[in-house]
Amino acid sequence: MLASNWLVTALAIVLALVLSGVLIAAADSAVQSSASYLFARPGDFLTAVWDAVSGAYVALFQGAVFDSSAETFQRAVKPITETMTVSVPLIFAGLGLGIGFRAGLFNIGAQGQIILGAIFAGYVGFAFDLPPVLHVLLAVIAAAIGGGLWAGIAGVLKARTGAHEVIVTIMLNNIAVYLIAFVLTTSAFQRGESSNPVSPPLKDTALFPLVLGSGFRLHAGFLLALAAAVFVWWLMNRSTIGFGFRAVGSNANAARVAGISVSATYVWVMVVAGALAGLGGAAQVLGTEKVLTAGVAASFGFDAITVALLGRSKPLGTVFAGLLFGGLRAGGFAMQARTGTPIDIVLVVQSLIVLFIAAPPLVRAVFRLPAHGAPRPSLTATSKEARA
Repeated sequence: MLASNWLVTALAIVLALVLSGVLIAAADSAVQSSASYLFARPGDFLTAVWDAVSGAYVALFQGAVFDSSAETFQRAVKPITETMTVSVPLIFAGLGLGIGFRAGLFNIGAQGQIILGAIFAGYVGFAFDLPPVLHVLLAVIAAAIGGGLWAGIAGVLKARTGAHEVIVTIMLNNIAVYLIAFVLTTSAFQRGESSNPVSPPLKDTALFPLVLGSGFRLHAGFLLALAAAVFVWWLMNRSTIGFGFRAVGSNANAARVAGISVSATYVWVMVVAGALAGLGGAAQVLGTEKVLTAGVAASFGFDAITVALLGRSKPLGTVFAGLLFGGLRAGGFAMQARTGTPIDIVLVVQSLIVLFIAAPPLVRAVFRLPAHGAPRPSLTATSKEARA
């Protein structure tokens, strides 16, 4: 999957949108009505299909990128800022998962790591009175520590006992879900006398500043995510530590012979990946939600798996994949409100992208692309065949 080229990735997205368009058309009442006299007036059917599919995707675009029907410029550009806001935890978690994938570890525990990062950042955010810059900085560091420690558990178990990281991180995800539900019932996290599972609001000094002012939700967490992408690029391509990560991912036995501690690498890969996912939790509580709730992580940790795969575990690709999935989330509500298309179609698109990204040979077969690594016929051989 990670070796597929960008063309296969782009075609996987196109194929997912085409198949989702079939479902959109099938669920449309006008299409269903015109299908009853398809052979008598096929034009009506084709027009209805086009209106249903194009209308849904236009609404999706307007809700995710630019709303040309808005009355003011601020409202017109607000969709792209919402896409950027929603993409922040996806980018953070996707970067962390990408590091694990390139190191040969299938870490699927970003959901739990986001939750732990949110718990640590949220507590620092509402429990302490600190100066503005220092408060934000400590909350971000706390989130990275929380996510790193949580992922480090899986790394230590992998290094010491050989426990498979997939099983361990799945269990840690479940534990994290119940852990946040528990801590929100404790006196340290309860809001006054309220019994609702929600923390006190975070202090203003702990919140990420807004990038474009009070009219938009876009916060400085997006800039931090871009900085994290640059850091991951440097770490994996320009540092000795990153070289060790990639060496273990390519061939653990060869890396061991070369003097690299594979066990220590497993631990550090998980810690770094968890710290990045924990920053995604910080973005949620310090920037978007401004409060800690049991649903603060939503499904970002699971969606980040697709983001990392779609971006081929590379920082730039992960950023673009995060924006794509952020756009699908942000635009899905507009698509449902304007056209009546079920928002579940967005989940279908995401699922189909996962399917096709996980099966590059299927995409190549549909579009008649040569197999990965297949040699191209030489000019000499082609000339001989022509003469024959």
